[in-house]
Amino acid sequence: IEGWTFAQMRAAVAEHPGLKHDTVKLSNKELLEKLNLEFKQAEGLFFPDTYRFAKGVSDLQIYKQAHGAMMRKLAQSWDKREPNLPYKNAYQALVMASIVEKETGQKAERDMIAGVFVNRLRQGMLLQTDPTVIYGMGDKYQGKIHKRDLETDTPYNTYTRAGLPPTPIALPGAASLTAAMMPAKTNALYFVARGDGSSEFSNNLVDHNRAVNKYQRNAGQ
Repeated sequence: IEGWTFAQMRAAVAEHPGLKHDTVKLSNKELLEKLNLEFKQAEGLFFPDTYRFAKGVSDLQIYKQAHGAMMRKLAQSWDKREPNLPYKNAYQALVMASIVEKETGQKAERDMIAGVFVNRLRQGMLLQTDPTVIYGMGDKYQGKIHKRDLETDTPYNTYTRAGLPPTPIALPGAASLTAAMMPAKTNALYFVARGDGSSEFSNNLVDHNRAVNKYQRNAGQ
């Protein structure tokens, strides 16, 4: 499922009754070694999709398929990318795609979300995106994020650290990969959730604070 973490994918694969479970006891590092992958972290490397298989096939085959699919989709998207994006390589674009995936469930907004983050990277601004903080909290996250969490430094805290986090934070789908490679051309630097699943975008902090106050006030009613 798009937006799942790799841990969620592993749990779903482990519970599937039609698979031969050869990887259940392997750590993520051991699984990557079994797949002959040179990556240090598994997050984001597997494409979320429906995979058909014969009953009794090894779960290793599912991971091979999902990884191959992600690498193909990533390469295709990377080849079509807009020029002068602030990514050093395709892996950084994958990181961005995972953030976009977690930030919105609205397909129509993904390129705008990516556009905001690309603008912030270009201007040297902190990304300040909650999903990265939540990912960095791991099991400490219990459904709510507090001010102290935003101030507690982790490698994934984009309120305390500049640039992109070190790895993806989820398994992004095709739409988020496309958004990361072809972000909207916008002047927006901020966005806030309206409370209905959509976002309001702002070009400056004054307008953003006005929007935040508006939607927080509406949420309190």
